[in-house]
Order: sequence, then structure tokens, then C-alpha cells
Amino acid sequence: MADLLQSIVIASPIEDVWHELTKLGARQRAMMDTILDSTLEVGEPLRYATPDGKRVFIVGRVLAVDPPRHFSHTFQLLLREDPVTVVSWNLEETDGGTRVTLTHTGYPDEVEDLHKVDKTWVGILAELKSVLESGDITAKTKLTYAFMRAFMFALPSRTKVANVTIPD
Repeated sequence: MADLLQSIVIASPIEDVWHELTKLGARQRAMMDTILDSTLEVGEPLRYATPDGKRVFIVGRVLAVDPPRHFSHTFQLLLREDPVTVVSWNLEETDGGTRVTLTHTGYPDEVEDLHKVDKTWVGILAELKSVLESGDITAKTKLTYAFMRAFMFALPSRTKVANVTIPD
């Protein structure tokens, strides 16, 4: 099994970081400009959907919630044909901020292009830092999001909300 591990220190209080990672019904700018839809209760489904609610990028189930320190869930990225994996967010207070450690586990060794998933997490953590420290995402990410919105029609049909199922 292949595991991914990324960490970053953000100059924000742990409660602010927790809020940004787990906020519901509002855009999570760092998480590909998606809306987290969940009750955040263990065993319940979650999904990260486009702001218009027409597409879903990530589905899973909540595994653990321990505010403001730990959040984990199963993870299936609908843009790829990957298996269900597990994402864990761990937050730790540090001098001057919060260390965010992301662990993504459960990828079989034969999964191709796992470095692309790892690179995406690096970008998401950098944008999380930007949002919390400056109040906005970077200009490069704004351009990426505009490009994504323009080509939403080309996404796999499995991302359409009517075609989405939440894995057990």
C-alpha cells in the first residue's frame, strides 16, 4: 500500500484552521472551490460538490471527528478511477500557528500517477495557508478554477450529481 504525507505550518489559530477545513455550506476555496456537504457525524456520508451543486468531485464517509484536532474520512476522487482510500487531517498548535498534517492512505501499489495526487495535496495545503493568512487564494489558483469551470462539461459523467453514489 502507498501512503501520502504532507504537512504545513499556518500562521492562524487552530480553531480558525479547523473551521476552514470543516465548514459546511460555504465554499472551501482551498479544496478546489467546493462545498463540503455532510453532517460531520461518524459513519455519515460526505461529498465535496461544485458551488452550483451539479458536480461532485469527492465522496466518502466520516470516520472520526475530534474538534479542533482530527478529522478523517474515506475518500473517493470521482475524477479518477481510484479505489476508496482514507484522508486524515491532524492539527497541532505550534508557536505562532497550527501545523496541519494530511495523511492519505490506502492506495494499492499499482495505482498510476499517484505523484499527481500528492502534488494536488501540496497545492491544497498551500492554498489553505493562503486563505487563512491572507484571506484569499493565489492568482494562479483563481486562474485554474476559472479554467475548471469553463471545461466542467468535459468531466466524466460519474461526477454529475445524479450519477454519484457514496461508498459504504
